[in-house]
Amino acid sequence: MSHETFSLDELARHLGRDRREIEKLANRGRIPGRKVGEDWLFHEQEITHWLETEMREFTDRELAVVEESQRSTELDAEIPVTTLLRPETVQVPLEARTRRSVLESLVEVAGRTWQIWEPAAVLAAVREREELHSTAFGNGVALPHPRNPLPDALGESILAFGRTFSAIPFGGTRQGLTDLFFLVLCRDSRQHLQVLARLGRLIQQPEFLADLRAADDSAAAYRVICDADQRVGRE
Repeated sequence: MSHETFSLDELARHLGRDRREIEKLANRGRIPGRKVGEDWLFHEQEITHWLETEMREFTDRELAVVEESQRSTELDAEIPVTTLLRPETVQVPLEARTRRSVLESLVEVAGRTWQIWEPAAVLAAVREREELHSTAFGNGVALPHPRNPLPDALGESILAFGRTFSAIPFGGTRQGLTDLFFLVLCRDSRQHLQVLARLGRLIQQPEFLADLRAADDSAAAYRVICDADQRVGRE
């Protein structure tokens, strides 16, 4: 169920965190919200964007809490990444040499599912998000996605992966090079956050990135991702 706004108690339940912790963060201006009289109100989209940023620094345990709190009934909680990833939405190598061509190629790969109803709108939304703030991490991974869910442009939520054989500039705080790209296209914010949290946990797994870079074709990369997703789900 989607909310436009949350009360303090509703937000604590939504995030799976203690009410007093959320109130302290709000009072210190560390979580987006506004006070109306004596009550705090939080906008769902603002909370989603805030949580996306916060998750970049989360530990595995903290990401697991996000996964649990955002669990979608449409995804298998044990393997949420595998639920949305398909063999045909993995492309190794991804033939792209610029940030723009990476995003265009990833949308094309995701479109193999025939679940992208408005490819131009999806690409524009992903590019707009990337221009606002890069989704690249400092370890050669990027998680491009729209700023907000696109229920009218998608038939189903989709996850696509591509690896360029040569790393390219993709932004990010450290201005490093990126070669591993997960495109996350979800129809609602709950699925979006659950999948981002699981991907964050996969990235932290020992050997995962090395194994992905060692996968010399799409089928091998698909197996690496699914195997890692299953391992994390059993923990």
